[in-house]
Amino acid sequence: MRNFVLDSSALWVFLQHKPSGPKIAALFIEAARQRVQIFMSAINFGEVYGLVLRGEGHDRAQQLVRVIQPLSMQIVEPTVQQCCQAAEVKSRYRLYHVDAFAAALALELKATLVTSDSDFRRLGRSVPILWLKP
Repeated sequence: MRNFVLDSSALWVFLQHKPSGPKIAALFIEAARQRVQIFMSAINFGEVYGLVLRGEGHDRAQQLVRVIQPLSMQIVEPTVQQCCQAAEVKSRYRLYHVDAFAAALALELKATLVTSDSDFRRLGRSVPILWLKP
């Protein structure tokens, strides 16, 4: 089964109904049919939660939690080992801290990283990437 890791921008594109949102919706459908698995670091989810909280308030941020619960996506809480791996990825590829968690999770799971963030170009060919338009 093919694995995908969503970074913060991928979930944001989906939630904001951006032009690439249907690509994410299609992945969720495939995950519900158990054809693919979708993962997201809790660190990246926290970033999206914070964006909603800052822009739209606490009630809307709590609604976000309820909206994603039925989706076929596993939120991964990082272990100490995964935090160290993210720090290594951050250092090696000069990524932002939160981005390093998405990249490290994709590396660990041998997954395709789903993103609209051009900073991930720094990964080169170390991680397959499904690029989205913001």
